[in-house]
Amino acid sequence: MTTHDQSHQRRVAIAGASGYTGVELLRFLVQHPAARVVALTAETHAHQPIGQVFPNLTGFVDLACRPLDAAALAGEAEFVFLALPHKTSMAVAAALIERGVRVLDLSADFRLKDATAYPTWYGFEHTAPALLATAVYGLPELHRDAIASARLVAVPGCYPTSAILGLAPVVAEGLVDPETIVVDSISGVSGAGRRPELPTHYSEVNESLKAYGVARHRHTPEIEQELSRIAGRPVTVTFTPHLAPLTRGILTTITARLTRPERTADLVAVYRDFYRERPFVRVLDEGRLPETKHVLHSNLCDIGLVSDARTGRVVVVSAIDNLAKGASGQAVQCFNLMAGLDERAALWIPGLFP
Repeated sequence: MTTHDQSHQRRVAIAGASGYTGVELLRFLVQHPAARVVALTAETHAHQPIGQVFPNLTGFVDLACRPLDAAALAGEAEFVFLALPHKTSMAVAAALIERGVRVLDLSADFRLKDATAYPTWYGFEHTAPALLATAVYGLPELHRDAIASARLVAVPGCYPTSAILGLAPVVAEGLVDPETIVVDSISGVSGAGRRPELPTHYSEVNESLKAYGVARHRHTPEIEQELSRIAGRPVTVTFTPHLAPLTRGILTTITARLTRPERTADLVAVYRDFYRERPFVRVLDEGRLPETKHVLHSNLCDIGLVSDARTGRVVVVSAIDNLAKGASGQAVQCFNLMAGLDERAALWIPGLFP
């Protein structure tokens, strides 16, 4: 087992450690040279060693899960990752921040700046609206400096990560008409979480592909919020997610009308310039398009694109691992920035292939 000098390590805790994002956080953090996991919480597995909950962690983490107590966590950890269900994080984050802890929230509770959007898209009233103004949207490729000084980071959703990274360069440069954006995404079933439910039962998902949440998926306002900020004007998108019989991975295909004719090679150059010094975004050469297989178990986002002269539209394809760059890997990337570390710490690994 790898050991590190604990005197220079940041003390971190994970609330909600028994879910898929929790175990993914641990996979990255146990090898982190500047982080030491000091506490884990999980209501359904309270008092169980985490190695019993996730046998793959046996020998790497010797902590037991315990019930969530914000005051106790604040006494032990400098940073707390909240891998909790939507609606649950609001009160916990407020209690931790009040006690001086820096928080990385993987739920949707602080992603939207407009508190009135939560009843519409998530079905609950926001109980900590004052924190929405100070929460930083945790997409490092766009908000690196703000994340570094943040007390509260709202880690983006998996679909929005793939869509926003795929669109940001052309939206920022005014190369597409923002009223013509269509986003189609395909995700593996781990995005639905670990709790067993009928729609993600093996027999329901295997050998099938389906659209869901059509015209009403809760990630839609998150995509529109960030693209509107980039564009400097309101942006409305048509977003359709699909469920595939995969464990992990998201492939997103985006189309939008170009504001003027552009060659594929010139658009590739725009993307590479936009993402220069952004190590986790790989802009592929002209003629290549991403595949989820090439980014699995990594914090990478691959982007490829084609300018379609016949229709006057650009087609952008992005691929991420929904549990890594789409959730826990991105959270660790944000932690690295908050802690003044190289953002690649514990994350600079290629995808697992084949």
